[in-house]
Amino acid sequence: MTQVERDGAGFVVPAILLAEAFGMTESDVRESMRIGALTSICEAGVGTDAGRWRLTFRHTNRACRFTVDEAGTILSSSRFPVRDRSSDLES
Repeated sequence: MTQVERDGAGFVVPAILLAEAFGMTESDVRESMRIGALTSICEAGVGTDAGRWRLTFRHTNRACRFTVDEAGTILSSSRFPVRDRSSDLES
């Protein structure tokens, strides 16, 4: 599995990982992030999860999550459906 890079207090996830997760090209990933259609959140673990981070990405009705350690090594990953928030904007 590809390594995630540490960037100060945050992380840099290779576009290829997100492209594979969402069935997109790397160029589509970059464009979707630029226009805000692909979003992310980084959560730091506490207690027994200290030293781990959960990086979650959302695009339309899908999400992808990577759990990484402080070096950026991917410990686990998952993909799952989510509610499409763009439909909330139309209401």
